Amino acid sequence: MKETMTYTEAKKQLEEIVNDLQNNQLTVDELSSKIKEAVGLINFCKKKLRSVDSEVDKILKNSEE
Repeated sequence: MKETMTYTEAKKQLEEIVNDLQNNQLTVDELSSKIKEAVGLINFCKKKLRSVDSEVDKILKNSEE
């Protein structure tokens, strides 16, 4: 996973992995590494969403003042 990845890029990669899993397009040899990659992407997306949520809360609190 690259350092400057955006949420949209991570989500797209995650969707591709899920699609491959659902369509049985992964070999047994690829499965473990793809699952690890998916977990990393999920964690990245969660962190990004928490960060954006926090920013939005700050903006809204400042707009009320």
